[in-house]
Parts: sequence; structure tokens; C-alpha cells
Amino acid sequence: MLQTRKLAGKEVMSIGLGCMNLSHAYNHPLPEKEAKALIDKALDLGVNHFDTATLYGFGANENLLGTSSLKAKRSQIFLASKCGMAGVNGKRVIDGRPATIKAQCNESLKRLATDHLDLYYLHRRDFTVPIEESVGALADLVKEGKIRAIGLSEVSANTLQQAHAIHPIAAVQNEYSLWSRNPELGLLETCKKLKVALVAFSPVARGFLASSINLHSLPKNDIRLAMPRFQEPQWSHNQQLFKQFAQIAQQANCSPAQLALYWLLRQSDWVIPIPGTTNINHLQENIATINLDIADDILTQVTQLINQQTVQGNRYPKATLAEIDTESFSEE
Repeated sequence: MLQTRKLAGKEVMSIGLGCMNLSHAYNHPLPEKEAKALIDKALDLGVNHFDTATLYGFGANENLLGTSSLKAKRSQIFLASKCGMAGVNGKRVIDGRPATIKAQCNESLKRLATDHLDLYYLHRRDFTVPIEESVGALADLVKEGKIRAIGLSEVSANTLQQAHAIHPIAAVQNEYSLWSRNPELGLLETCKKLKVALVAFSPVARGFLASSINLHSLPKNDIRLAMPRFQEPQWSHNQQLFKQFAQIAQQANCSPAQLALYWLLRQSDWVIPIPGTTNINHLQENIATINLDIADDILTQVTQLINQQTVQGNRYPKATLAEIDTESFSEE
């Protein structure tokens, strides 16, 4: 069954809404009225899992959600946010110290206009702070009732096991898609073993698997422009892969984005994709994926077409790769 999945002991729609790009990272932030209309539509479609972070828009994304219609339906939704990476004096700073985690949680609760979070992730592992200390602070927040469950983001199977020994971890949020297979290097199996949800961010490859992207139309601060996969000569090669992928989606009578999301849902019952979008039509298209039935031979074709061996370019620049804890392929 593709319609629902378990997350932190609760049943959620198998596709959630990643809210980052309403305020952060891609293109320009969506005007508030339009962003709230998209959230309203998500609720109408049955979406009950919304994901944000302290970092997104340096607090703006949490403020947006806290003043949206989510507030009136708080008891009906699953609300997740992240700590340990925030905007400080205009710069992104990773800080996993217990005092920082607790202060950021209090600030997030205020911005989100709620007294608790259903799931609170450590957004990045701070290599200067033992993971036991960061998780210990999150465990304190559970005891205080400010968060219901603990998550980790961009971590390895080994770190998950270390953290899980301190306090049960409900979810790991890592990049996972046809073109980013890092969780298959051990994390996915560890999640299954420990019964931890794998929340897949960028499930349509930062838009690459959704439509033909015109890089020249992107604003200079769009984070994709700094990523090797979106730079030449890698970009021209990867675009050829997308053209073939789009043809296979057409054969399957679905959109490219739907094929990418369906592929993820079929990898494991523990995988929960959280695509983001600023377009209501795309939102409807994404959510409709849960009712599709795509043949196994189609999934086999795209598995072979787009993978770590066929895609060119790393998923992050070298400086960012050095900050994250996920398993990596030898070429990264």
C-alpha cells in the first residue's frame, strides 16, 4: 500500500510536503499569500506531514507555517523542524551544542505557534560536538514535552546506531532519489533494522527529475548553480539522461516527477519522500503519485538509466561534502 506510512509512531500520508523552497534555496521566495494558498491546497489534498527548519529563510519559513492555516489544524498534522544549523549574522552556521539546540527549539516553537514538535531533527552533525551530547539535548526536549520524537539529517548508518543507543531515533532525513543513492550504502538497511523512517529530501533530484530546467533562468543565489551536477560539462550529459527518463515516464502514462516519487516509494515501506514545490499544479501531481500503479519493468528501466554510475558530478560542492556525515561513493 502506497497511501500511508508510519512516522514516529503516527500514520502520515506517504508523501509529505518539504516547505524549504517556499522561503529558501531555490529561485525567489514565494510571496506570502501564494505560499499560504499552496499550504491550504496541500491540506485539502490530505497532506498531513509538513517539514521545515530553523535554517530555511533564517526563520522565515517557520514564521510562514506558524501564521498559516496549519495553526488551526495543528492537532491533525505532523509537524517537523530541524535544529543545529541556522543563519547567524547572515551566514549558515552548524552548531550542535546542547545549549544551542535547546535555544533553537524554543525559538522554533514560537515561530511555529505551537507548544510541541512531532519530530525534531539535528539538521547536521557538528563534528566538534560528540553526537551523544547533541542527542542528549534532544532527549531532554522529549522529557520536557517540547518535542515528541528525535530525528537526524544527513548522517551515516554508524552515526544512526550511535545516536539510537542514547535515545530512540524516529527518522533520518537524507537526500535520496534515483540520482542520489547514498542511503543504499548501508543507511537504508540500518533504518529497516531499527524501524527508523527514512525521510527522503530532494526526491525529484532538486527538480532535475521533474522537468527540463533552464539554468540561465535561475537567480544567482539559487543553490543548484553551485552544485557540480548542474554545472558544465556534467549538466549537458545529465540532461540527456533526463530526456530518456521523460520518455519512459510517457510510456508509463505518468509525469517524470511521479515516476521519480513512485520509484522511491517502492524501495521500502520505511521511505517517505517530501518533495517541495511552489506550484499548486505540481503539488497535485506529486500527491496523485500515491494512487498510481507502475509496472516493475518500468522501474527496472529507470533504475538502470539513472544511478550513481550514469549521473555525472557530485551532489554537493567539496566544502559541503566535508560538512556532512553520510556514506559516500568512492568518487565523491
